[in-house]
Amino acid sequence: MKVGIIGAGLAGLSCAARLAAAGHAVALFDKGRAPGGRLSTRRAETPLGQARFDHGAQYFTARDPEFVRQVEAWARDGLAAPWPAAGEEAWVGTPGMNAPARALASGLAVHRSARIAGLHRAAAGWQFRGDGVDAGPFDAAVVALPAEQAGPLVQSWSADFAAAAAATPAAPCWTVMALFPARLPIPEDVVTRQGPIGWAARDSAKPGRGGPESWVVQASPEWSRQHLEETPQAVAPALLAALATVAGPTAVPAAWSAAHRWRYARSGTLGRDALWDASLGLGLCGDWLLGPRVECAWLSGHRLAGTMLAG
Repeated sequence: MKVGIIGAGLAGLSCAARLAAAGHAVALFDKGRAPGGRLSTRRAETPLGQARFDHGAQYFTARDPEFVRQVEAWARDGLAAPWPAAGEEAWVGTPGMNAPARALASGLAVHRSARIAGLHRAAAGWQFRGDGVDAGPFDAAVVALPAEQAGPLVQSWSADFAAAAAATPAAPCWTVMALFPARLPIPEDVVTRQGPIGWAARDSAKPGRGGPESWVVQASPEWSRQHLEETPQAVAPALLAALATVAGPTAVPAAWSAAHRWRYARSGTLGRDALWDASLGLGLCGDWLLGPRVECAWLSGHRLAGTMLAG
C-alpha cells in the first residue's frame, strides 16, 4: 500500500512505523515544525541562556503489554526514563519529552509545515490538498488529528466517523513556561490543584535535564476554558502569580516566561481502538478514541495499522 497520514503526533507516528516495518510506503503530513504533537519540547533563547521546556504532555505511563515493550526499548536506547516525582508508573522522554517521537519519525517521510485542508478521493486514490500541498494518490488515508480537526476533514466521506469525532471533544489547557535565576522554595517537584493551577512541575529536575531552574505551569481545564481567548501576555502573569503563591514571599521573579495555548489538550474518550473503513481506505486514530493518555495515542495508531495490515 501507499498510505498518507495526516498528523505526525504519537498516534500518526506509531501507525506509520508499523506500516513501514511491514514494507508499505508511508508519508506523513503535519502542520507543525517538528513531529510529536503534544509530546513536545520547546526551545527558547532567554537571558539565562538557551532553555528547553516540556510544554505539552508532562509524563506518560505504560500499562498495556505492547506499549510496555515499546517503552522498555526506548529506555534501552536512552530515550526514556522513570520520573518518580510524578508517580511510581511515570516515565518521561530524555533528554526531552519529544525524544521518543523523534526516534519514531527517524527514517519516515515526514512533511513538516504541511497543513492539509481537504481530502479528495478519485479512482486513482486519495489526494491531500492544502496550503502549498498537493500530494497523492494514496491507497489509504489516515487522519491522526484531534477529534475537533478530524471530524470536519472526513465529513464528506464518512458521516459516522465525523459524528464520532464531534461527540468526543477535548478540554483546553493554557501552559506557561518560566525560567528562574534561583531555585524556588517549593520542596516538591510537582504541584497539583492549587487555585488556577491544574499541574506545575520543576522541569529542570526531570531525568536527563539540567540548567537553570525551570517550571512548566498548566492551568486547570476550567480556568483554561474561562480564559481561552485571552492573550499569552495576560495569561502568563496570572499563572506565575499562582505559582508565586505556592512558593511564598521569598520566591524570586521569573527571568523569562512565555505562554502557549493548547486548544485541544486533554482528549475525550470514544471507547474504540481506532476507526477503519476498508471500502473507503479511510482510518482515524488518536488518543480521543481510547483515552486521554500518551499510551492511548500510541496504541490507537499501532492498532489501526494492525487492522489495515490484516486486510
